[in-house]
Amino acid sequence: MTAPTTDMTDSEFIASADALLASIGAALDDAVDESDADIDWSQNDGILTIDCAGSGKVIVNRHVPNREIWVAARSGGHHFRADGDRWVDTRSGETLDATLSRLLREQAGIAIDF
Repeated sequence: MTAPTTDMTDSEFIASADALLASIGAALDDAVDESDADIDWSQNDGILTIDCAGSGKVIVNRHVPNREIWVAARSGGHHFRADGDRWVDTRSGETLDATLSRLLREQAGIAIDF
């Protein structure tokens, strides 16, 4: 998942972040087609909501003021900042794709490679 550069305008960041959210949604569609996982997702105004049936939701959204991608799951919240061409968790150093893969495996029982 490619991260935007830090010198983008707000509108460029929003476009880049929305493309990232759409690519996550496409990966979810592919993974659901290949499994029996019961998840649905929707994207609206910079917020990607992943409904993991009886296991709650995972929310991925853009945070324009900080130029970050935020993820909320049952296990907690994560903030990702662009670091070169990757999104990196500001606390753990884990990448966005690795975090999402882990969270969805734990919360929805689905294996996804982003």
